[in-house]
Amino acid sequence: MVVTLREPMVPITEIERSAFCQTDKDLKSKTLEEEFNKGVRWQKLPISYMRTSPEELDTRITEAKAALGQRLLILGHHYQRDEVIKHADLRGDSFKLSQYAATQTKAESIVFCGVHFMAETADILSSQNQSVSLPNLTAGCSMADMARLDDVLDCWDDLQEVLGPEGVTPITYMNSPASIKAQCGRNEGIVCTSSNAPATFEWALGRRERIIFLPDQHLGRNTGLRMGIGLDEMLVWNPFKPLGGHTEDELRRARLILWQGHCSVHTRFTVPQIERARLQYPDIRVVVHPETTMEVVQAADYNGSTEYIIKVIDDAPAGSVWAVGTEVNLVNRIAAENPDKTVFCLDSVVCPCSTMYRIHPAYVAWVLEGLVEGVVVNQITVDEETSGYARIALDRMLSTV
Repeated sequence: MVVTLREPMVPITEIERSAFCQTDKDLKSKTLEEEFNKGVRWQKLPISYMRTSPEELDTRITEAKAALGQRLLILGHHYQRDEVIKHADLRGDSFKLSQYAATQTKAESIVFCGVHFMAETADILSSQNQSVSLPNLTAGCSMADMARLDDVLDCWDDLQEVLGPEGVTPITYMNSPASIKAQCGRNEGIVCTSSNAPATFEWALGRRERIIFLPDQHLGRNTGLRMGIGLDEMLVWNPFKPLGGHTEDELRRARLILWQGHCSVHTRFTVPQIERARLQYPDIRVVVHPETTMEVVQAADYNGSTEYIIKVIDDAPAGSVWAVGTEVNLVNRIAAENPDKTVFCLDSVVCPCSTMYRIHPAYVAWVLEGLVEGVVVNQITVDEETSGYARIALDRMLSTV
């Protein structure tokens, strides 16, 4: 066995995760020049865009969108700021948006207001005559960045040597690079979302006795517990240690191998936050995303995907009180759309997703005005081989759930 040791690496997106945290609950956009002062990486734009007020940018986005008509499709992830999501033709989670994009054949240009892996998935699922643009190329994802392809390939080689070619099935969460989705496609694996993870676990365990789940250990652990896998049958793979920090026997005994990754937004939520909310509102209901830790999921009343969280609150009776453990832009939007209920974020510190928040209206205006002039900027393209294998893993999911 060849052992490759690497220095532990923290993605820059993880280091920057708290850049936009504030105690002021007003997340209203400022000029991009002002927001540059946050000290994170931004894609540079012409100074005219940086100094334009959000109000003027709003007008220019509206005008450009009208000029492009059906040739344009704007997709907005739930975690986008209000000044961006208002211009989206559809809002949703990453896979819902990519699926929708694949059905909109009249659109020549898809502008994905989300993060890099989402735009990659849209490119994989859309047709060759459509372009996909990400308004700000620094809008990555810290969780996706925690699963580097070289590390995953080393892990896979180790597992094949210890467990054999039929010993483990790879499952990757949608929140992963196209290269990792392709690795699953090559090796009889599958992609999952937060809503269909249990179904993909059932599919995988019907084929092989073990799963390696990438890149979010918390979604993997919470799903494993739901599927009856014990904590003593799980282990976490540390890519910076030989054999992930385990012995060969430990790997053979495991049913679920969890990649050491997490979401920087959802790991902010804690059990004490839930306890404080219950003290303040005795009849409160708590709903959290399954990317939160096991302890938080177990302390909550409900857990599910962003689409689930929206639905469970929309369908709740008037007068009910909800504490929500997910990204604050979405929580604020749910509260605004449910004025007959009390809805608030579990975390009292306002911390929008630091990568989603980089889709500032200035970038959207810049991309759209370029399209009006016939110029495609920030196009996201996945090479043919990677796209083909990633599509296999995505199609397996679609045919399974």
